[in-house]
Amino acid sequence: MVINDFLSHLNRGETVMGGSEVHRMMHELSQEALKVTAEINGSYHTPEEIRVLFSRLIGKPVDETFAMFPPFYTDCGKNIQVGKNVFINSGCQLQDQGGISIGDGALIGHNVVLATLNHDIDPDRRSDMHPASIIIGKNVWIGANVTVVPGVAIGAGAVIAAGAVVTKNVPPNVIVGGVPAKIINRIEPDQK
Repeated sequence: MVINDFLSHLNRGETVMGGSEVHRMMHELSQEALKVTAEINGSYHTPEEIRVLFSRLIGKPVDETFAMFPPFYTDCGKNIQVGKNVFINSGCQLQDQGGISIGDGALIGHNVVLATLNHDIDPDRRSDMHPASIIIGKNVWIGANVTVVPGVAIGAGAVIAAGAVVTKNVPPNVIVGGVPAKIINRIEPDQK
């Protein structure tokens, strides 16, 4: 299996059957991701070096405005899309097999978890996985220790309060918080 077929399967939201060819490819890519993240996390790197390593991890170049503070963890890497002026703070964990898209200007706080896979509910099929993408809009701010579950879209300009667990789509220009996250305020654009 080639990587484009693998990503197409996941991006269509098709089930990954335990032990299947897709599942085996998932394990191969995870080994590659473990090597690159170990390099990222193993010693100090300049911002430029971080961009080079992150580009290698995701398999495509990132913009020169991208910045990240290690440590950083992912078990795939190849299904991450990153816009311009994105900042990822330390301790983040991105499970990206289902696809993660991070819009321009997004800020991702310490220890954020973005998870795009669910295991099957049926105990006899528990090794099967169901991918669903996470989409983070432009200028979103995700606070520290937030968890976003598979299939969630966060609208442009939204703020996710620290410690929230986001289980459903978030409209643009709102503040959400809590477990599960609920709208706690609206953001009025500056009227200058």
